[in-house]
Amino acid sequence: MNYTIDAKGKVVGRLASEIAILLNGKHLPSYRTNQVPDVHISVFNTDLLKMTGKKLGQKLYRRHSGVLGNLKEETAKHLLERDSRKLIRLAVSGMLPKNKLRSRRLTQIRFYKKEIHI
Repeated sequence: MNYTIDAKGKVVGRLASEIAILLNGKHLPSYRTNQVPDVHISVFNTDLLKMTGKKLGQKLYRRHSGVLGNLKEETAKHLLERDSRKLIRLAVSGMLPKNKLRSRRLTQIRFYKKEIHI
């Protein structure tokens, strides 16, 4: 099944939970916990996402390479400006089950900064 989602003006967390539900496949009658459903999702207009409250300035995204002193921190505002696709991908990843199927489910999503024409 193919889904096309317009992210224009939507809140990041609510959109991410909607995508996670579709990726899990619980809405399908053929749902099985140990299989990844054949669901493909295209999300466009990720540059026009919104965040509620003070999250843009206060929410931090951290990454570490394992080398001492190499902790990188970035606010949600900077991540949204730099690459809005990564912001929504991290949100969806956090809402999926933490098991071996998470990486396979994440490959079934395509994010686009601008509007696409189908």
